[in-house]
Amino acid sequence: MSNTTRDPSQLRSARWFAPDDLRSFGHRSRIKQMGVDTPEYQGKPLIGIINTWSDMNTCHTHFRDRAEDVKRGVWQSGGFPMEIPVMAISETFMKPTSMYYRNLLAMEVEELLRCYPIDGAVLMGGCDKTTPSLIMGATSANVPSIFLPAGPMLKGCWKGETLGSGSDVWKYWAERRAGNLCEDSWNELEDGIARSPGTCMTMGTASTMMAIAEVLGLSLPGSSSIPAVHSAHNRMASACGRRIVDLAWDEIKPRDLLTPQAFDNAITTDMALGGSTNAIIHLIAMAGRAGHQLDLERFDEISQKTPLIANLRPSGEYLMPDFHDAGGLPATLNQIKDLLHLDCQTVSGFTLGENIAKAEVIDDKIIRPLNNPVSETGGTFVLRGNLAPDGCVIKPTAAEPRLLKHRGPAIVFKDYKDLKARLNDESLGLTADHVIVLQNAGPIGGPGIPEWGMLPIPDKLLKEGVRDMVRISDSRMSGTSYGTCVLHVAPESAIGGPLALVQSGDFIELDVDARRIHLDISDEEMAERRSKWVPAEPRFQRGYGKLFTEQITQANEGCDFQILHDGPETPDPEIH
Repeated sequence: MSNTTRDPSQLRSARWFAPDDLRSFGHRSRIKQMGVDTPEYQGKPLIGIINTWSDMNTCHTHFRDRAEDVKRGVWQSGGFPMEIPVMAISETFMKPTSMYYRNLLAMEVEELLRCYPIDGAVLMGGCDKTTPSLIMGATSANVPSIFLPAGPMLKGCWKGETLGSGSDVWKYWAERRAGNLCEDSWNELEDGIARSPGTCMTMGTASTMMAIAEVLGLSLPGSSSIPAVHSAHNRMASACGRRIVDLAWDEIKPRDLLTPQAFDNAITTDMALGGSTNAIIHLIAMAGRAGHQLDLERFDEISQKTPLIANLRPSGEYLMPDFHDAGGLPATLNQIKDLLHLDCQTVSGFTLGENIAKAEVIDDKIIRPLNNPVSETGGTFVLRGNLAPDGCVIKPTAAEPRLLKHRGPAIVFKDYKDLKARLNDESLGLTADHVIVLQNAGPIGGPGIPEWGMLPIPDKLLKEGVRDMVRISDSRMSGTSYGTCVLHVAPESAIGGPLALVQSGDFIELDVDARRIHLDISDEEMAERRSKWVPAEPRFQRGYGKLFTEQITQANEGCDFQILHDGPETPDPEIH
């Protein structure tokens, strides 16, 4: 449809620029202050390019260039682009954890989309928490938006070995601590594991959430796996710029696409990919912003009927550039189309079914056929029991099968500092049968539910050849991690959840097939311990930390702020 058939007076930005009054005179004169003449912007959709570039976010180092590609596409389609930098959430450098700031970026995006004269937005993200942050904010503001994924980095290499960021870090660090890897080799690994811009090239949280953005209908088909440095990524960025102009004219908004069926598709995709356990928390929060409630049981129901067919690390063998060349997400979705709601609408202007209809699997070693899956069931299971009455999660495809049914004595660490100080204390008598328990690592206890859940194995046991143990915490773990790690225990220990009451020597039973986790003490003993439990003093007395502590919800509720949950629509600002 040509712009001549569309009414510029109906654009949201027209409220800022169109009236013949003093305030609009100021708006127009300030646009001209930038050297922009009236015909360049007048009557055109104003497109905000929401850029999470920063020197501190190494995954997004190519976003300076990609913003220019987006602008080119916006100009081509008759829009007016304006780049707006927002907080760059760096998975690597931010402490205590990038998750602590996910909601802050979401709030920033929501408010800037509301307060500026923006008709449509290109959301530039990829590094783990940027994807849910941007989508959460755009959903709450409900301004037409398209998500531009950063894409994975190139594969790493060391002495002929293909390296996957994250997964191989944990693997080789275990060998280093076991005394099997010298310092020179460790330094060589450091040089070879992250060799280009882009996100982790394993099926970690970044790759999982970019795929979820695509299947939710917020990204262009096939865009989520394009490696960051491929020329196709430049072209995709320009295509996002062209498409957002049409979305702005047609007023297609995030909530038009984010239906309950779209979220079912996202969960199904997560399970078929062996995606990060972090996706559960993010999807619950994202659905909440769209006005839908996702329960943990929904994830487990879908997991039980969805085969894991993407043979990607940490659950499989290959990496994201291989996945892209094998057909990427559209080919994967076409394999499981009978499990999807194919009539869901997407930003492409076509339904999900239409987007994937012609997609082909190029290499079935990487995207497996349904009769030869990596696992018959999905990548994440939900457990409950007296230790986690509100639920917890485990990724069984990344665990040693022998440990999926286990009973052992607990060794308890009160926080991560205690874990680091005492883990290798031989007087603890730790054996491979012990269950390592970490307390006070949840949303409030961490704070920010850090990725501490892949608890380290004691050096002594590593030297004996042990590479996995049952580990339980109220924290998260990196999507690139592996091991028999029970995560997101809710309610968390910092607010008096049952995890806070576990003592060293207590026996804990794990039965993944039965979806059960149980602390083997009586109800009376549990009640006695609870009566003696004393909460820690609040860590923060002011600022963002105080806001976070007062507003954060538990892992099974998405770790969103209560004040940011779905509610009555916040009106656009008055322009005076």
